[in-house]
Amino acid sequence: MSFSSLEFLFFFFPAVLAVNYILPARIRNYWLLAASLFFYAWGESTFFLLLVSSILVNYSLGLLLERLGRSGKKHGIRKGMFILLLLLNFTPLFLFKYLNAITGAVRSVVPAWQGVIPQTSFILPLAISFYTFQSISYIIDIYRGMPAEKNPFKYALFICFFPQLLQGPILRYGDFRPQLEGRKISADGFSEGILRFLTGFNQKMLLANILSEAANAAFDAAEISVAMAWLGMAAYSLQLYFDFAGYSDMAVGLGKMFGFSLAENFDFPYASGTVTEFWRRWHITLGAWFRDYLYFPLGGSRVKSKFHIVLNLLIVWLATGIWHGADLTFILWGLLHGVIIVLEKLTNLPKRLETNRTIRLLYHGVVLFIAMFGWMLFRADGMPRAIRYAASLFKLAGNPWRDSLFKFNSREYIVTFFFAVIGAFPLCRELRLRLSAMGNSAAAQVRLVWYLVQLILAVISVSSLVMGSHNPFWYTNF
Repeated sequence: MSFSSLEFLFFFFPAVLAVNYILPARIRNYWLLAASLFFYAWGESTFFLLLVSSILVNYSLGLLLERLGRSGKKHGIRKGMFILLLLLNFTPLFLFKYLNAITGAVRSVVPAWQGVIPQTSFILPLAISFYTFQSISYIIDIYRGMPAEKNPFKYALFICFFPQLLQGPILRYGDFRPQLEGRKISADGFSEGILRFLTGFNQKMLLANILSEAANAAFDAAEISVAMAWLGMAAYSLQLYFDFAGYSDMAVGLGKMFGFSLAENFDFPYASGTVTEFWRRWHITLGAWFRDYLYFPLGGSRVKSKFHIVLNLLIVWLATGIWHGADLTFILWGLLHGVIIVLEKLTNLPKRLETNRTIRLLYHGVVLFIAMFGWMLFRADGMPRAIRYAASLFKLAGNPWRDSLFKFNSREYIVTFFFAVIGAFPLCRELRLRLSAMGNSAAAQVRLVWYLVQLILAVISVSSLVMGSHNPFWYTNF
């Protein structure tokens, strides 16, 4: 069940929200847990028991891990339990997400083994990458000294809270625990939640979905012109942003309507001046996860040797690429960003750019190209297709400069591109802030106008849903 589906918008969500407000505060968490489990089972009945098993294992063994820590006399057993829990969490992720690619690669490299090693064909369970990382963060935090949750229902709600279950933001239990009992629902918070949800919903329906048609036209074509290759890469870069940032806005908005404050996941990344800054603004909670649970344990930037700093960064970015998928394109994507970030760090580039506005502007163009080229690797169906597409960008595939496909798509989607570019940068936010700074009355008027704009756009978005528009959330593939 997608946030942008008619079933969610007009049946599931209104029913869950209405019952939540009718019920006494002391049992709302149980209602939200039941609704979240139903939400997951609706979309992924095949692997529903896998999610439940993960919850039960991590809850029960997490309690044991805490008890072993309190005893202070069983360090070896506690460490063994910690490693076992990590293996229990990573094993399903490995089997379902990576084994198909590994068996395929082995069979192709060593043909003689094809009769010995079967080609696996596991289906990727919905949201496994996200709830696995939340489970692992919980276990690591307990190992570091955080108290384990004694109430299994509270822990289960942390893992499968439906607003963030499918695509994040990735939660930390230390941030989520206080809100389970201490959250307060206010009229202002509820109103802000509606506005955030509508904003994300409109981004998804009116920008991401429409831009996907231009991206698909480019990436699905057997041969494309240089202009169409660039247009398709730009379209997919904007599609992916509004798809994922739109989902994150919807998740944050839903959380606010239930009284929860979920972490922000995007902060206009295409406005970044460096690649390092880009990854502080894109998928913020994933970057923070790798920083706190991999980069810092490796030593981070505190190690004395520059070699070890470089190695730590490359390990993190290799892991980030692998998290997204097992294909060589994802590994190359991760290493590409890792190498650029290493170069920025070693040359102290972010600091140097502060003193030269012209160079800063030129490098911003480089950052945008690196980001878009990386997303091309995401979208291409395998490494051979990625190489052909990259060649098409620079007229190395014998392709023409322009073709009829480019002429049609540039004319068809020029208005959507215009609003997408405006929306990808904080122009509207800055304008609203400047107008709001004129006084309380101006702030109220700006908010009302913005609300009305989003409501009108939401009507158009729902109309496109009723007409059966193309409507997948792309990032659920990861």
